[in-house]
Amino acid sequence: MSLIFEPINLDKQEEYHNALTGCPQLLTSDFSFANVYGWAEHYGLEWAFHKDLCFIRQTKPDLVYWAPVGPWEKYDWVGCKAMQEGRRFTRVPEALTRLWSIAYGNNILIEENRGHWDYIYSIEELIALKGKKFHKKKNLFNQFKKNYLYTYEPMAPECVEEVLEMQDEWYKWYEENNPSEALKAENRAITRVLHNFDQIKGLMGATLRVEDKVIAYTVAEPLCDDSIVIHFEKGDIRFKGVYQAINQLFLENEASDYTNVNREQDLGDEGLRKAKMSYNPSFFLKKFEATIL
Repeated sequence: MSLIFEPINLDKQEEYHNALTGCPQLLTSDFSFANVYGWAEHYGLEWAFHKDLCFIRQTKPDLVYWAPVGPWEKYDWVGCKAMQEGRRFTRVPEALTRLWSIAYGNNILIEENRGHWDYIYSIEELIALKGKKFHKKKNLFNQFKKNYLYTYEPMAPECVEEVLEMQDEWYKWYEENNPSEALKAENRAITRVLHNFDQIKGLMGATLRVEDKVIAYTVAEPLCDDSIVIHFEKGDIRFKGVYQAINQLFLENEASDYTNVNREQDLGDEGLRKAKMSYNPSFFLKKFEATIL
């Protein structure tokens, strides 16, 4: 039976979460609901539900399937018609590649994609910022606290409009100084998620204000019982230490009950990779490209 795909939507959010909880591996950031929903228009994302699995495919710029979501060990991969329809798969978690290697043997090509690896950090470390490896970040955080009379607040639906205003200002400044299609696409994804902040299950966040104006915000989502993912984090760099402040304060106030924080991938950008490595990742969630031969 061929899969019937439809655009990602809010109506089947619960069904998708059920598939997510069936995954045997700590899931990568790509498959959190806010991520697939936020980027749905940019990538032309669609999904189809079959048994306990959710198949996702992107239609822009080319047709390629993402890794299926659900209880992988229970599925008959060899007899799966959808695998033959898809043939090309991206963002495939490491645990699933092992199952596919067993199922398909020499009939599957699996290649590592370093730019898609997720960076995972210890929340306890990023709250404490102890030791030489965090000295610069702790110093910047302390400077922020000393220099600015700030207010920290968990994000609520009633402040989303102010966050959108700050995001618009942030985007216009960066777009004027360093325009790119990637920046434009991210801005659309952020706006889409923020407009539906109160409709997306489990979404959380926080803001920093100085003189009652939002100068930084973060948007996050639980991935599983012990991990959260930071989707978006923006700050006004005229306030020295603003990024260190929103990062530490959010984790301390909203995420201290979790063990790990996923700060997504670097997409092969050397500057972003250097910044992510500077926060001392505990480990990576590797992802792969797979092709059925």
